Amino acid sequence: MVARTFSVAFEGIEARTVEVQCAIAPGLPSFTIVGLPDKAVSEARERVRAALAAMQIALPSKKLVINLSPADLPKIGSHFDLPIALAILAATGLIPESKAAETLSLGELALDGSLVPVNGALPAALKAAELNCVLACPEACGSEAAWVGATPVYGAKNLAQLLRHFTGDRPLHEAHPGEISLPAHQKDLRDVKGQEKAKRALEIAAAGGHHLFMVGTPGSGKSMLAARLPTILPPLSAQEALETSIIHSLAGLLDEGGISRARPFREPHHTASMAAIVGGGRGAQPGEISLSHNGVLFLDELPEFPRPVLETLRQPIETGEVMVARANAHMRYPARFMLVAAANPCKCGYLPDPARACAKVPLCGEDYLGRISGPLMDRFDLRIEMPPVQFQDLDLPQSGDSSATVAARVAQARALQSERYDGSGFRTNAQIEGKMLEDVAAPDAEGREILAKAAERLGLSARGYHRVLRVARTIADLDGEEHIRRPHLAEALSYRVVSGVLN
Repeated sequence: MVARTFSVAFEGIEARTVEVQCAIAPGLPSFTIVGLPDKAVSEARERVRAALAAMQIALPSKKLVINLSPADLPKIGSHFDLPIALAILAATGLIPESKAAETLSLGELALDGSLVPVNGALPAALKAAELNCVLACPEACGSEAAWVGATPVYGAKNLAQLLRHFTGDRPLHEAHPGEISLPAHQKDLRDVKGQEKAKRALEIAAAGGHHLFMVGTPGSGKSMLAARLPTILPPLSAQEALETSIIHSLAGLLDEGGISRARPFREPHHTASMAAIVGGGRGAQPGEISLSHNGVLFLDELPEFPRPVLETLRQPIETGEVMVARANAHMRYPARFMLVAAANPCKCGYLPDPARACAKVPLCGEDYLGRISGPLMDRFDLRIEMPPVQFQDLDLPQSGDSSATVAARVAQARALQSERYDGSGFRTNAQIEGKMLEDVAAPDAEGREILAKAAERLGLSARGYHRVLRVARTIADLDGEEHIRRPHLAEALSYRVVSGVLN
């Protein structure tokens, strides 16, 4: 007799079904796990044995074999503890085999039988719904998994609770999704004194999902502006929240309350490795570009990042996904993010500041910003120089629009884009391409004239030409205009053509 239950193995953001089979046969007492288990899965023997002993349940004095099918799929992680224990309980007749066969479970067992939270409860719940199974998991993972809403989710504190649940002695209540509340931002755009053009560029970037590059002397407000970008971004839609939360669930970044509607804002240090940015490590885990999916990836001091790391951003920026290829794993992760970067104009930082003459002009700036390749720089839709803030401006009271006011304009522009691109696969102006770009971003006659002159004089690449059109489309959306006109294109071009260090 073979008892069966189900679990999952993770390949990127996909949860693949694993059938956990338990057979008890005559022979010398043994406990064997087969099916390409890793070290953590192999050690489940001792954790399961100790957890059952804590419940006064002894393993049968026979040959016990656990098979994780399909056998050629690598099984990684301690979340196989719970399904292995349930398969043994079903094989020994302590829980009905039919109940075990209708259950998909994951969870790590402590030696006293309590269930330890694990990563991946959300994608596991999606797979359980697909298989028409119930999901059993640690209690701390229940509110996360319950957001799927398409299958019953039972969270338990320990294995004994699940045993009583399956025997009908004391059924568990279904888990409920946790409460979601958007973060109360303590920062506001009005905190930034001066830098009106940079604030405008930040608004355009937020409205259309465009990539933004800021260059300025130390203390000009680059990091300060970037930190206030989340305060003007609209909350995630239901579909975006699910996509983002699946990645965060696999990385163990979800709170006990479950998924969040706040857009991710990731700011890795410039010493981060390629595996940390792109993804990799044990099991080819998602990197920062995937953890910032549907959100913002902020790279402060961009030239200080290793050049090979920066060059790996080029393909994900274009395709919206990344393939993490390693010798033992090939994982595909979504990576549709807003890239916001900041840099000093040179190594000393004061190249354009007349009050502090740089002794190595102009080589200092050329060498420093030359660490950023031309193809990567061409992928920034908006490029701005931020002048030093005058001391007199720091004494002025807060001025300009608040984050709430700007966020309302951004939300209105995003709503126009959502309606325009409904069913097309695009979500923001920064993503449109091909025929859709030609249809929605076609300039009028005057706009074509100024664009043709600018393309010829400035030597815009085909990519740069299209990015100007996308930015102009966003500016028109902020103005509530249906068609792109000359002023929209002129402003869009002003963010590609800057003086000094970015020429």
